Amino acid sequence: LYSSRNAYYNSLRQKEQAPRGEVFRIFCQMGIALGKIKRYDNTNHQEENHMQLLEERIIKDGIVKPGNILKVDSFLNHQMDIPFINELGKEFKRRFQDAPITKILTIEASGIGIACLVAQYFNVPVIFAKKAQSLNLDGEMYTSKVESFTHKKVYDVILSKKFLGPEDHVLLIDDFLANGCALLGLIEIVQKSGATLEGAGIVIEKGFQEGGRIIRDMGVHLESLAIIDSMTDDSLTFRPNN
Repeated sequence: LYSSRNAYYNSLRQKEQAPRGEVFRIFCQMGIALGKIKRYDNTNHQEENHMQLLEERIIKDGIVKPGNILKVDSFLNHQMDIPFINELGKEFKRRFQDAPITKILTIEASGIGIACLVAQYFNVPVIFAKKAQSLNLDGEMYTSKVESFTHKKVYDVILSKKFLGPEDHVLLIDDFLANGCALLGLIEIVQKSGATLEGAGIVIEKGFQEGGRIIRDMGVHLESLAIIDSMTDDSLTFRPNN
């Protein structure tokens, strides 16, 4: 699966047979079956993903840089404001309160701290997919390929099979959603485990990029606490709460 997906991606890029965004979408979605996803109608809910507290903090402490870059490392994903992120955890619990969550899954590194603070409100363990093999990992692993446009490479994410199985109901948590390939890699791991995907919680979604649309079109219950509709080199606009 992976070799064919990589080969197809490379051939498209080399021959310039499709726009970059379309190649990215094809790469991310190849090999992901729908499996045990709790189907969810996002059409009436995607405009409701709004949290005033978070938007105000982004405006106050976030830094917008050229290239659609938003730095929130002073409070979210490098230095972490724990009381503030606790409030985000409560909001994720409210939005997924009817789901029988047994595990929260994220990807290293910046998603781990957020996932831990969310997990205390569900009273469930956090597991995270690692981006590299290490000496303390043993046994069988679930693996998925993730394309990183930031680092311009494809890398493996891995998770021990002993921590996720068919009996589990999984909530995905991450700090950002843009093109969506990292989230799709986690979805693939959930599918391989036989677990049920209950939904995905994102702190900040770049709504002008295609990741959110792809995930919602799969029927995944996706909740983003703040959605950015557009960015310039020094400013951003949030999606209004309709």
